[in-house]
Amino acid sequence: MANYLASIFGTEQDKVNCSFYYKIGACRHGDRCSRKHVKPSYSQTILMPNMYQNPAYDPKSKMNPSQLQNHFDAFYEDVWCEMCKYGELEELVVCDNNNDHLIGNVYARFKYEEDAQAACDALNSRWYAARPIYCELSPVTDFREACCRLNSGEGCVRGGFCNFIHRKDPSNELDRDLRLSTKKWLKERGRDARSVSRSPSPEPTRRRY
Repeated sequence: MANYLASIFGTEQDKVNCSFYYKIGACRHGDRCSRKHVKPSYSQTILMPNMYQNPAYDPKSKMNPSQLQNHFDAFYEDVWCEMCKYGELEELVVCDNNNDHLIGNVYARFKYEEDAQAACDALNSRWYAARPIYCELSPVTDFREACCRLNSGEGCVRGGFCNFIHRKDPSNELDRDLRLSTKKWLKERGRDARSVSRSPSPEPTRRRY
């Protein structure tokens, strides 16, 4: 029985624990969900809910697609470089969804759990763009399961209201530059990622907008 319960934990067959919270770290029912949201006591991944204020969803915004991408790239670079202060960053995911439980959510997955914990502890006393940052450990470790598989293909019919993550990507140039600069930064120090935690992060790769 114990083995069976362990095998279905966090799946749709689990009648006790919420599968959406386990896969995505967020659930549209929130505290009203009939199933448990078991917050992890340790994880490689942190979640900063509603951190990215997407001007595409601001009815007063007059930005064109190019300006919207530049705005997002500046945000993405800011967050990437800041996360690198706490340890080796493996993945940064920003939600492009427009539903209440996913809008503007930012996930950062570190190589080591202790670096994710250090980031979480520090960021809860930080602000970004004149707004407080709220940070928590997330159960998500595999974003292939968390992200909508239709969003990158023919298109998801639910659009921004999908309950799976619609990942917002930086420009290819920025993504490449950030990964190369981070790799170079780690190589120059010649140290394990645990020893570079909370040390100066890679220099920004591009001009701020």
